Amino acid sequence: MIFRAISFAAAAHSGQYRKGTPVPYIVHPLNVGRLLIEAGADETVAVAGVLHDTLEDAGVTLDKIRETFGDEVAALVAGVSEPPKSEVSWEGRKREIIRRMADAAPGVLLVEAADKLDNLTSIAADQRRVGSEVWARFNRPRESQHWFYEQMAQALRGRAGVPGLEALSRQLAEAVRAVFGPGPAPGESKKQKVKNMAEDR
Repeated sequence: MIFRAISFAAAAHSGQYRKGTPVPYIVHPLNVGRLLIEAGADETVAVAGVLHDTLEDAGVTLDKIRETFGDEVAALVAGVSEPPKSEVSWEGRKREIIRRMADAAPGVLLVEAADKLDNLTSIAADQRRVGSEVWARFNRPRESQHWFYEQMAQALRGRAGVPGLEALSRQLAEAVRAVFGPGPAPGESKKQKVKNMAEDR
């Protein structure tokens, strides 16, 4: 099933690139799948990792994922997909993902941890190449990104006992420190929050 998922994701993400780079987007879900396999996740979770952005970013329907890969994979992909960008602000989407971690299924936790870890690994590499210019690629500034990744790392660390999650969570926390430094994430000011919400309209 993993090879079918790779082919499916490659077709779904055809023509897409990682934000602000010439790197084909498919590299990211493949890295997520690799991290999950290395963490000892079962094939269903690894498949969901490879497919995790097809619903949110590639226009694939949940029915198509369910039809092709089954109910369990479809539920995992739905569990890591954010609310529609057209309906919810960036902050609202991120808070919803963080909130879900409290009672999310183990497979969802693993996919989220691997996804965020690969994102930060890529950001760290780009930051070494281009410095602070890397943050111009994103819809929110460095401070907001720091807040989100720090909150995700804490939420995932709070779900002890899921096989494979401890190692991924530890790597994620290390990646947060490597990208943003050792200090705590800044709180979002009221002024910045209003500005960000206006930009989402």
